[in-house]
Amino acid sequence: MILALLRRAGLVATAALLTLLALATPAAAHGADAPDGTDYRTEATGLTPARPGLTVRAVEAGARLELVNRTGRDVEVIGYSGEPYLRVGPAGAYENSRSPATYLNRTLAGDTTLPPEADPAAPPQWRRIADEPRVRWHDQRTQWRESGPPAQAVADPNRTHRVRDWAVPMRDGAEQVEIRGTLDWVPPPDPYPWWVAATLGFLAVAAAGLLPAGSVAGERALRAVGALLALGGAAAVVLVVGRELDAGAAGVGGVLAGLLSGQIWPLLTGLGAIAAGGYALARRPAAADFALALSGACLALFAGVANLGVLSRAVAPVPWPGQYARLLLLAVLVGGAGAVGAGILRLHAASRTAPTATTHTEVSA
Repeated sequence: MILALLRRAGLVATAALLTLLALATPAAAHGADAPDGTDYRTEATGLTPARPGLTVRAVEAGARLELVNRTGRDVEVIGYSGEPYLRVGPAGAYENSRSPATYLNRTLAGDTTLPPEADPAAPPQWRRIADEPRVRWHDQRTQWRESGPPAQAVADPNRTHRVRDWAVPMRDGAEQVEIRGTLDWVPPPDPYPWWVAATLGFLAVAAAGLLPAGSVAGERALRAVGALLALGGAAAVVLVVGRELDAGAAGVGGVLAGLLSGQIWPLLTGLGAIAAGGYALARRPAAADFALALSGACLALFAGVANLGVLSRAVAPVPWPGQYARLLLLAVLVGGAGAVGAGILRLHAASRTAPTATTHTEVSA
């Protein structure tokens, strides 16, 4: 009986995981074109000359610039050929459909094919893209476009190097304004120690599943695995909130809107891991083993594997230093993968003891 239930549970787990994968793939494909990590630190240092009411910053690990215009008048961002590219003002944000930058900036790589109507010499054709006076865009002038690192980084890879100071031209009425900023190459971390720590942590947590489920030690192990899974889920929630803050979300409402629109699966897996960990702490062994394995797999996949770039890149898409993001990711990987291992071992042990118990009952009868 127990073996049949375990088989059904396995089928349910597989179906649920495949469904999550199918649903998460298009969601990820339509999300913001932001890197999971980079070795280039892009910073916007200000406007020259300064303009009260105009603010600019780099968001999404430097992948985009964000311009907010509270001046009450229109301001234009100039494209790569000197043409009007973006217009931001009281009526909202607009893009010029005749500007090549409109299409080149659709992706971070700038590999979009230009349509025939893209002509920087043609009169602008403005298309509304936002109701508020705020706009975000990729800008090749702020990025390192080569395939390899800059020459100074190759010559001395152990320290940070200033690649260049950059400027993006704008027009405020008849006056010229520039967004000024810097681009630095930052030495990437060594991912090997992080992988070693993740592997050892996984083995240690998974080994808890070897303890007999009905013993005092087994119950304590179940609760410990549940606590670590809940900790990994909390770390995942902090990571996804950090990504939204780094993407420019403002206030609680902005963060929630960003999470629901672009980070829904990592958020749900983090919350699910917290719930499953709490379920294990409530000492419900039979159901908790399955919950640990399923939620741990989802956590490791959607919040762990999806952010592996953080381990090998200097700049993470969060508003704090990269080492903190790596520590959070380590907690996600250890808690998620460890819970999978422990849950599977406990389920396997239960499937082997069930036929034995049945046989003893029949013999007694």
